Amino acid sequence: MNPTPFHELLRRDFLELSPHMRECGLRATAVDAHGALVTLPYREDWLGDSESGRLNPGIITVLVDSCAGLAVLASIGAREPVATLDLRMDYLRPAFRGGDVQCRASCLRLTASIAFVRATVWQEREDEPFATAQLVFMRTAAARPPTGAAA
Repeated sequence: MNPTPFHELLRRDFLELSPHMRECGLRATAVDAHGALVTLPYREDWLGDSESGRLNPGIITVLVDSCAGLAVLASIGAREPVATLDLRMDYLRPAFRGGDVQCRASCLRLTASIAFVRATVWQEREDEPFATAQLVFMRTAAARPPTGAAA
């Protein structure tokens, strides 16, 4: 990854903008024009089944959505409001207690009003993901035709 000053600022400040992401302890570890890498530090709170040691998929969804949104802003190269329109998670296997969770997301296509993102989630090895995701974001600050104009 080859970050610009904007990407470094985004990496440093993005997760502080949301109290929920801050409370979850998410850390943006790398950001550049190609995407983002975000870490979710392990906490016992994240267990969905304490007997088997499986992590709750809800916190994995928070990680993926946050990382993907960061990847969109990194691809745009400027701060602007974006909103998740669609998030599809494919769980390949469960995630287990004891290890941090990593998510890498990259913006596959960016239009004037929509961004398409793909993400991979793993614990120990990136080449052994436990989940993948595809997301669609709306760029809410995108230019809109004037009221009454033909679309």
